[in-house]
Amino acid sequence: MEILLNCLKAFLVGGAICLVGQVLIDYTKLTPARILVSYVVAGVVLTAIGCYEPIVAFAGAGATVPLTGFGYSLAKGVEAAILEYGLIGALSGGLTATSAGIAAAVFFGLLMALLFRPGDKT
Repeated sequence: MEILLNCLKAFLVGGAICLVGQVLIDYTKLTPARILVSYVVAGVVLTAIGCYEPIVAFAGAGATVPLTGFGYSLAKGVEAAILEYGLIGALSGGLTATSAGIAAAVFFGLLMALLFRPGDKT
């Protein structure tokens, strides 16, 4: 029963985050790229002021999988690196914390491009 409750919390929080993005696409003139960047920045800012950690504790993957979760990972990586290496950690911490996810995205993007031959639909 606990697994079902955790899945429900993740679905509701992740769905709410996606709902906000869809509303921004439908009712504003913001481009999808600007919305995506705004989500990452919002994740960093909310983590920096301490508001995103309780959401992650409550929703788990529902808060860490969307792009706000990428901003959360960047901020947590910078925070940990600053504690360990000082100010130089501000430059390396975010990249270190998110490098595996970025490498996986590049690898699987390349794999899909090789398998399915992407291109313009004419």
